[in-house]
Amino acid sequence: MTDILRTTNLTKRFRKTMALDHLNMIVLEHSVYGLVGPNGAGKTTTIKILMNAWQPTEGMAEVFGRDSRRLSPRDFTQIGYVSENQRMPGWMTVEYFMEYLKAFYPDWDVARARELLRQFELPPDRKIRHLSHGMRMKAALASSLAYRPRLIVLDEPFTGLDALVRDELIEGVLECAEGATILISSHDLSEVESFASHIGYLDHGHLQFSEEMTSLVDRFREIEVTLADPLQSPISWPAAWLNTEQSTAVVRFVDTQFDQERTIAEVHRLFGNAHQISVNPMPLRAIFVTLAKAGRKAA
Repeated sequence: MTDILRTTNLTKRFRKTMALDHLNMIVLEHSVYGLVGPNGAGKTTTIKILMNAWQPTEGMAEVFGRDSRRLSPRDFTQIGYVSENQRMPGWMTVEYFMEYLKAFYPDWDVARARELLRQFELPPDRKIRHLSHGMRMKAALASSLAYRPRLIVLDEPFTGLDALVRDELIEGVLECAEGATILISSHDLSEVESFASHIGYLDHGHLQFSEEMTSLVDRFREIEVTLADPLQSPISWPAAWLNTEQSTAVVRFVDTQFDQERTIAEVHRLFGNAHQISVNPMPLRAIFVTLAKAGRKAA
């Protein structure tokens, strides 16, 4: 697989604030890449630089193998972009909006556009300003899928949406985006987990990790150890163990580099025999919270 997006030492400063700090990220073609992280981590800044809405302070962002600052009009006709703050002409009806956009996209598919309106149950004759937030997001997505973009960029698309609308948007993207690459920034971790193939965790402008979803969930485990004997001295915790807690009888931690044989051996080395060792897999949200807490403690 080749990369369709790449950042190299990408840095963005706003006066004294460092929004991105030498970010190196690769998004492979045909992947669904979830960019997650706490508020202010730099997710939207990254996307705006990739889309040439903002200029980097240092480094480079590449789209389709080209510097994002030199993307051509034709390049943008291959990108579908949907944001939580999407601006659309409120005076236009949904149908007129779709017809208006057709002239800007050589690959606009009239039949596909009509089918997207039907699939998302969008009223063609209703003005955009009279649509609910969820319906506006559907209209934005429909307008971005009608020309079969090579790259789909979704910046916090689920914010403020109820569960049904979120499911409809996800289904629409997955059904209509065959062959495309998707970059999605979202706080809705349970939804991202349900369809992302790759995950990048951004915190304070630094990419903490970027890997396949399957690899990520395989290496994180919540561990609880019920001790056979009370702890007699302070523990020197392994670097891969986060959010450690201990009492006289129980030790809890998250192992970020879990390996069944190695982790159990390390537990026995540190604590001796144990009454019980409980090992539990973690959903993406729990991984996110663990990393966020660890980041605050280290700050």
